[in-house]
Amino acid sequence: MYDVIVIGGSFAGHAAALQLARARQDVLLIDAGTPRNRFADASHGFLCQDGRAPHAILQEAARQLLAYPTAEIVQAEALRAEKLAGGFVVPLANGSDRRAKRLVLATGVTDTLPELPGMAERWGATVLHCPYCHGYEVRDRPLGIIANHPMSAHQAALIPDWGPATFFTQGMYEPDAEQAALLARRGVSIERSPVVALLGDAPALAGVQLEDGRVLPMEAVFTAPRTHPTSAIASELGCVMEEGPSGPFLTVDAWGATSVEGVYAAGDATSPMHNATLAAASGVLAGVGAHQSLMRS
Repeated sequence: MYDVIVIGGSFAGHAAALQLARARQDVLLIDAGTPRNRFADASHGFLCQDGRAPHAILQEAARQLLAYPTAEIVQAEALRAEKLAGGFVVPLANGSDRRAKRLVLATGVTDTLPELPGMAERWGATVLHCPYCHGYEVRDRPLGIIANHPMSAHQAALIPDWGPATFFTQGMYEPDAEQAALLARRGVSIERSPVVALLGDAPALAGVQLEDGRVLPMEAVFTAPRTHPTSAIASELGCVMEEGPSGPFLTVDAWGATSVEGVYAAGDATSPMHNATLAAASGVLAGVGAHQSLMRS
């Protein structure tokens, strides 16, 4: 039996496993190999990793983790987790199972984009969600914000610091008086005819087709996808969740502890704010929290 199993092999999972390995705990990282950031060519704003491909960061993370003799990585999908006396059992898709005294769930979220022709094939390249992660790479180009969320006007107000911005209300998210005043001060154009298609040779973007027949030049668009937990493991264990602006996320304390004893969580599935640095930091906290819970048991 391992001391801790970490389910999820992206930034949060590796950060948690590294803390546990350095605490000389027997830790297993289960990685299904489908991180959320696999659609992006580069990770930005991540200290000392700016511009590096996410898969390259993770390869190096795995190399460094496996330098510790108590760490192990298995490439497999965790089907579920079941609580048992003294810990948990995790059946894998390959037919085997693994057991541990504690769990760290770093299973991430999945994005659901607006259903517009041309959007999915541009995701992570010219269809973007975070200007801090990707805005600099599309700077000084005509940029759009396709409303998909009550906070879309707030997102639109940010974008002029990267380029000339047009806010597409999509006929559903009309800014209120205060939002409209802020957008006007920021120089954001408001377009009320909905975007019905993205145009150009994907993944590049040349323009957007509007419902009224017009075509507007546009080289990148931002939107706020809906998110939901990639894995059902947390909900099946009974972990409490709460509703965030873009979708549900796991309720955790300052050390990543969920509402289920012995289960810790980290990464995008534990916060309404999604960012590589934040995910890694939450992994550190969850790894330390899981270790200290073992110390007290």
